[in-house]
Amino acid sequence: MPILFTLNGDQRTSHSPPMTPLVDVLRDEFFLTGAKVVCREGFCGACTVMVDGKAITACLMPVAHVAGAEVQTIESQGSQDALSPVQSWLEQCDAVQCGMCFPGMVMSLTAFLKHTPSPTEPQVKAALCGNICRCTGYERIVGAALALSSATSRSGEQP
Repeated sequence: MPILFTLNGDQRTSHSPPMTPLVDVLRDEFFLTGAKVVCREGFCGACTVMVDGKAITACLMPVAHVAGAEVQTIESQGSQDALSPVQSWLEQCDAVQCGMCFPGMVMSLTAFLKHTPSPTEPQVKAALCGNICRCTGYERIVGAALALSSATSRSGEQP
């Protein structure tokens, strides 16, 4: 049974079995490899994407659950010429390490900052509790999110 949804702004149809994990559909059917397959249990956050603006772990969501939804992957963030605001601030704050967890981190922070444009440090930490990074101590990542929030609140833009 075809499953219709919007993927990074384009209408798509998946022909995968309905219970196929979304991360597998993204990687194997649509060749979007930004969402990483690490734990397959929803603990690490490396496969985080946004579904209707909310961060979800794509390894746990069956593709049937995104029928009619808007799915955004890391590939939808920024462009070849310009990084997204979240990506840019992570880079400026020297928060990027090996890159395995960062697609998920970017997607979690992007979803969080859209709904919480002026977060506190504890709120940022809570928003990232589903994303594991073994390279950093998270302080630069949290600092980048707070710096972005501060900069956008001064300019009136949205992260």
